[in-house]
Amino acid sequence: MSLDCIGTTTGRTSTKDYERIETMIRKPVRVLIGIALVVSVLGCSKVDAGAEKKATGNEKEEQAIAAAEAWLGLVDAGDYSKSWEGAAALFRKAVTQQQWIQSLNGVRKPLGRLVSRRVKSKQYLTQLPGAPDGDYVVIQFAASFENKKTAVETVTPMLDDGVWKVSGYFIK
Repeated sequence: MSLDCIGTTTGRTSTKDYERIETMIRKPVRVLIGIALVVSVLGCSKVDAGAEKKATGNEKEEQAIAAAEAWLGLVDAGDYSKSWEGAAALFRKAVTQQQWIQSLNGVRKPLGRLVSRRVKSKQYLTQLPGAPDGDYVVIQFAASFENKKTAVETVTPMLDDGVWKVSGYFIK
């Protein structure tokens, strides 16, 4: 089973990509997207307000990648409930915990154990359609699983109150 994926490997975002991002933000259950807060004990990035303003795009990308990788650890461990419990209020209002768990059980669980994952592309953005302006990083990971040798996971962390939190996830 596959899902649509956003972003490009060229570093540019097309109108089609923005339409996909908008779908991701507005209809998270339909495209199996989750917004999940990365639990701070699992290594999410905390940035004070002054330091955040000074951080470059590359630094923000690296902080967002660290948060995404920590959050993916929850998903890899099958702890879908914990990923929902830590989710942003926007997500919890749009998707019930049961819907989130069912979505991941239907799409992620059948892939089996993670074999490998590496960053394929990353793009720092300050605007996404249908979302408030802010700091976002759209990250694509090339992944291999026990039952699917080639997959692309797209994870979109956002900076929220000085903490990078995963605001979107889907897999193709």
